[in-house]
Amino acid sequence: MNNSVSVKVYHGYGHSQNMVVYGHVFRFKAHTRQTFSNNLLVNIIHLLKLFILKPFPFVQVRLTFEGQEVYQKTEYDGFFKFEWSVPEGINAGWHGVKVEALDDGGKVIGVGQGQIYVPHITQYAFISDIDDTIMVSHSATIGRRLRELFIKNPRTRKTFKDVYTHYNLLAFSHTQADQPNPFFYVSSSEWNLYDYLVETFRFNKLPEGTFLLNQIKRWKDLIKTGKTGHEGKLLRVMRILDAFPNQRFVFFGDNSQKDPQIYTTIAKRYPKNIEAIYIRNIRKKREVETLNLLEEARLAGIQTCLFNSSAEAIAHSRAVGLITDLG
Repeated sequence: MNNSVSVKVYHGYGHSQNMVVYGHVFRFKAHTRQTFSNNLLVNIIHLLKLFILKPFPFVQVRLTFEGQEVYQKTEYDGFFKFEWSVPEGINAGWHGVKVEALDDGGKVIGVGQGQIYVPHITQYAFISDIDDTIMVSHSATIGRRLRELFIKNPRTRKTFKDVYTHYNLLAFSHTQADQPNPFFYVSSSEWNLYDYLVETFRFNKLPEGTFLLNQIKRWKDLIKTGKTGHEGKLLRVMRILDAFPNQRFVFFGDNSQKDPQIYTTIAKRYPKNIEAIYIRNIRKKREVETLNLLEEARLAGIQTCLFNSSAEAIAHSRAVGLITDLG
C-alpha cells in the first residue's frame, strides 16, 4: 500500500435493505493526532493541520460489507458515497465496513474502516444540529467562532448544560439498553472537523451517531468554516428522512442561523414523519420569528418547543411522552 494515501470512512446508516456510507480519499493528509493540550499554539497548529490535505480525485474505491463488494469512484474533492442494497435483512445495531482505494491496476493503495448503524423500525430517530445546539460555537459571528476553534481543543469545548442528560434520556427511551435510538448529527461544519467533533462528543458522553457535514475545505478557506452550506444541510436532512420512510423523527436546532426555516420547510414536506421540533433560543431578537415558524409546524400536528435551557426541553420531552421513566 501507499502510505501517503489515506481513506477516511465516516459512520454510515441504513435499514434492513439499503445502506449509505460516506468518506474521503486523500493523496496527502497532515498528521492530526490530538494531544489535548491547553497550549494555544498547539491547538492552533492542530486545527490548521485539519485543513492541510490533498484530496485524491476520481480514484476507484471498493467497499466490502457482509461479503458484498461494491465499487465507486471519488469525486473531484476525493469524496465518495456508497449507496447499495443488501440481499438479506440486516440485524439492527452497528456493523463494520471496509473501504479500499485502488490504483489503475486494481492494487490496494489505501484502506479505511468504518461503521454502519441500522436502527429498529419501531425506534424514534433524532436529527440534531451541532453548533449552538449542542456546543457553544457563536456560529453567527465568524470571529468568535474561530476563537472557539483556535483556543480550545475537543475536550475543552463547552457543551450546553444538561444537553448530555437530555440526549441520553432520549437515546434509551422506548427501547432497550443494547438498542439505543439512532442519532444523526447534521452541521454546516466541514468534514475536516469530523474527528474533532467525534472526540468532543465521546468525551462528553453524548450518544454515538452518524455525522453528516459540509464539503471539505482547504487551509486557505479556513476563515469561511461553518459559514456556507445551509441549503446543503436541508438536503442532507431530507436524505435521511427518505432513507427511513417509516421512522418517526425528532429535530433539534437553534435560531442563531437557519435551523427554524430549514426544519419548518421539511415539516411541510414530511408532516407524518416528524414527531417534534426543538429549537434552542440563542438569539432572543429572533424569538418571535422563531415562534411564528414553529406555529406552522404545530398546525401540521408536530410537537414544538422553543427552549432557553435543556432543562426546559427535558421537561417538554417528558410531558409529550418522548422520555419515559420506564425507558
